[in-house]
Amino acid sequence: MNTLIKSAAILGGEKADIALVDGVIAAIGADAAEAAGAGARVVEADGLVALPGLVDLHTHLREPGREDAETVETGTRAAALGGFTCVFAMANTTPVQDTAGVVEQVARLGQEAGWVEVRPIGAVSKGLEGKALAELGAMAASKARVRVFSDDGKCVHDPVLMRRALEYVRSFDGVIAQHSQEPRLTEGAQMNESPLSAQLGLAGWPAVAEEAIIARDIQLAAHVGSRLHVCHLSTAGSVELVRWAKSRGIDVTAEVTPHHLFLTEEKAATYDPLYKVNPPLRTREDVEAVRAGLADGTIDIVGTDHAPHPLEDKDCEWAAGAFGMTGLETALSVVQDVMVDTGRMTWADVARVMSTTPAKIGRITSQGQGLVVGAPAHVTLVDPSVRRVVDPATQATKSTNSPYKGCELPGQVMATFYGGRATVLNGELQVEA
Repeated sequence: MNTLIKSAAILGGEKADIALVDGVIAAIGADAAEAAGAGARVVEADGLVALPGLVDLHTHLREPGREDAETVETGTRAAALGGFTCVFAMANTTPVQDTAGVVEQVARLGQEAGWVEVRPIGAVSKGLEGKALAELGAMAASKARVRVFSDDGKCVHDPVLMRRALEYVRSFDGVIAQHSQEPRLTEGAQMNESPLSAQLGLAGWPAVAEEAIIARDIQLAAHVGSRLHVCHLSTAGSVELVRWAKSRGIDVTAEVTPHHLFLTEEKAATYDPLYKVNPPLRTREDVEAVRAGLADGTIDIVGTDHAPHPLEDKDCEWAAGAFGMTGLETALSVVQDVMVDTGRMTWADVARVMSTTPAKIGRITSQGQGLVVGAPAHVTLVDPSVRRVVDPATQATKSTNSPYKGCELPGQVMATFYGGRATVLNGELQVEA
């Protein structure tokens, strides 16, 4: 069905009509109604902001192997409700996404679900063990066409293995997305290392454990001339390292999560494992630094690091709790709250950090082209005036470990169009679409 979106604020600017025809943005502006045709579905979008479909470079869908926490079906429903039209699925599944067969299985599950485009991320090492390279070339040449590789959840801590991985993916323009955590410095760590961790009696996770790996990997990427992506950057020192690398022309990109933009280590004082995450929530000074880094372009993108867990993994004492938080359905609201409504970023900036740049880093052309005539009809409509209280029990994700439970956040995705098909309308999933 063709769609005519009427009076949407394009990237938060001037209002215009948008025609979605045969899966493509056919027209924007005065000729949109004619392009859509007389029988088109009309979506009234006055008061709504039109964004290109969002792209998440860092999602954990858990399937295969941990369907008790999430499935591709439930995770991609959550993504659609969050305004996403593409997610990159991390490799720490069971079995690990370290062969062509497994990444093709994940891609196929995404196609069958149909809510968003699912792009598998391949493991860097076999079994995420950090001992030998996984089948990088085979995954790149597979039907899934993998271009992003990561052992996320674990760090590729062996510098020789990291160098070999960077050299290998260079041949097909791939990128290594590193989980920057020196394991020897974080053994038994539970939260950010600070006076607060000592006060709470929780083992500290020092900032240098992240920064030391980033510094090393920047030098390795420069040495071999390959692409490095820094996952979930969380400290002021990490921002400075990435800024230094970019000033020297090193091909490094970085992401920050919504929770590292919004929450601080003070949440650990609740001893509620909802706030236990890897890397840990940091200090107020770190939060301010990552906000500034995102605003000035040092940090390239926002990645949700959506990490669902079953109830028993979070409804327990802090030390036994799993690391991770959900985030697909709240990411855009958090970014609006801390970056847009504060004047640090515009909606056009949001489109850059949550759509066009993640697609570019992931080397996909089916997403991230922006709101331009001829681009695939991936469009998100958000009402920035709405305020809502987060209730994990009402979310589409299978897990309830949202750190924003009870928080009032701005913005509501009212519609998501994936290839011109409405996956969300009036804020609700179109299950029969």
